[in-house]
Amino acid sequence: MNQIIKNFWKDEEGATAIEYGLIAGLIAVALIGVMTTLGTDLGDLFKRVSTGLKAAVTSADKK
Repeated sequence: MNQIIKNFWKDEEGATAIEYGLIAGLIAVALIGVMTTLGTDLGDLFKRVSTGLKAAVTSADKK
């Protein structure tokens, strides 16, 4: 029984797959954070552009 436990403990097969899975998970979390921030910033940028265009059209209509 002890030999079975020792062999199981020393067995590293599949460890690489787990490591790749953890790396992929960390990359996914980082991408979600970056995309959330960029999405918010882009939304604010489009709102400012829209507001500027509306003001320009209103100003041009008054002339």
